[in-house]
Amino acid sequence: MEVMRSRALPSLRRPDTAGTVPLRKRKSKLYSREGEEAAAGAGLLGENVYFVLFTVTFRIVNCTLVQSSFVPDEYWQSLEVAHNMTFSYGYLTWEWSEGLRGFTYPLLFAILYKMLYWTGKDDVFLLIWLPRLIQAVFSSIADIKLYSLVKRMENSNVAKWVYFSQLCSWFTWYCSSRTLTNTMEAVLGTLALYYYPLEGSRTKSSTKYLFFVALAFLVRPTAPILWVPLLLYHFSKEQKKLDLILLHCLPVGLLALGGSVIIDWMYFGEWTVVQWNFLKFNVLQNIGSFYGSHPWHWYMTQGFPVIMGTHLPFFIHGCIVAPRRYRVLLVAIVWTVLIYSTLSHKEFRFIYPVLPLCMIFCGFSLTNIKRLKKPAIGFLVLSNLLPALYTGLVHQRGALDIMSNVQQLCQKQNSSLLILMPCHSIPHYSHVHCPITMNFLECPPDLGDHDTYVDEADLFYASPLAWLNAEFYDHKRLPTHLVMFSVLEKDINPFLITHNYVRTASVFHTHLPEGRIGSHIYLYERQLQ
Repeated sequence: MEVMRSRALPSLRRPDTAGTVPLRKRKSKLYSREGEEAAAGAGLLGENVYFVLFTVTFRIVNCTLVQSSFVPDEYWQSLEVAHNMTFSYGYLTWEWSEGLRGFTYPLLFAILYKMLYWTGKDDVFLLIWLPRLIQAVFSSIADIKLYSLVKRMENSNVAKWVYFSQLCSWFTWYCSSRTLTNTMEAVLGTLALYYYPLEGSRTKSSTKYLFFVALAFLVRPTAPILWVPLLLYHFSKEQKKLDLILLHCLPVGLLALGGSVIIDWMYFGEWTVVQWNFLKFNVLQNIGSFYGSHPWHWYMTQGFPVIMGTHLPFFIHGCIVAPRRYRVLLVAIVWTVLIYSTLSHKEFRFIYPVLPLCMIFCGFSLTNIKRLKKPAIGFLVLSNLLPALYTGLVHQRGALDIMSNVQQLCQKQNSSLLILMPCHSIPHYSHVHCPITMNFLECPPDLGDHDTYVDEADLFYASPLAWLNAEFYDHKRLPTHLVMFSVLEKDINPFLITHNYVRTASVFHTHLPEGRIGSHIYLYERQLQ
């Protein structure tokens, strides 16, 4: 009995350490690298502080290294309007008199201008650069959110290559700091995508993504083109369809549109729905074709391949290897390019908002490349660096460089300037900031449907010397200064000699002069005898 009892009692000896079973170590996000990064950046856009600061710094440097002009709208439809809103002088193009443009986007810069005015810091240098820096910061936020979206849907490795593709894109570098509605549309579209209910998304929010889509619509009325397939896909997958419409779509849409109408009423002085006017003129009436038309296949054969650059083969590969749940984004890209292809007037910037979606597929491509990853990275960096630096620092920089010479006219009494260039070739009062007389060749479209209509710019270039002689036959209204492209000089040389105009400045513009665009821009001053 004692023996049996002793067997039943538990052993009090220390167990043999050699025979112990090792405990499995659990991975804790709290002590993992990702957990440390999340904790470090919890209060700054949900990412690591250093990552956020690097991205913002990158886009600010990007901004300072883009010193060229792209299209007139980056000045004439944003900064020039904001200057008029704030300082009560500045030229408003025909789109504003016809109510095709809304004041929502220019209001952002008008508020900035007003703050500079109140603090006595409304220097022309700040008026030019601060809006661009602000736009660059907005673009950096979009870069961060694109990375965060993919990291939460996939992992940090895939997100890293999507982020790399985004920062490496030469066209994104070229456009991300420009005060274009297309740039802000791309930013708002990326923020909307972050909250869009993609399959597997952990950041989805119907109200938030619809809010950013609505804002993009207010900034640029064609923005919903990209979102039509995404909205339809969301609606088809949503179980509570009536709630989606009544509790999300209608409140957000009415709030955004109502705010836009009120802002535009304050400045137009009457109730105007600019989004409808924009679509009516540019889509239904095809007024945009007045500024040039392209064949239907232009986006597929030129536009999209150019803005993608050397990312294109990686994009195609990414479309093959990306998970099925991202196919809806590919559908949105193809849909957008096809719809814009039906419009006569085409520009590279119109499809810029699809680039962030394309970079997701490029990121999947780079993730799946194993053997040739380093050569692929080097190829992408070098092939994008060269066009980015050339287009940002060299090509078409004269339009901005000549403005420093024009600014000096503010210090001279009774100065006046006539710009003998294709209309809107250079910025206006937003880059001068003094109310000197500045005239240019206007080119509004024919809104009256006249068969014999010819705009002022075309009339001038048909016979430049005859136009000048007829315009200034009495010699009394001669401007003190002229600005022109170098190709025009020989055509009006007799006028320049007769009226004692002397070239006082010459700035480089482009290595690729074409038609009315010359390699240099000249400033002439009239010498009074």
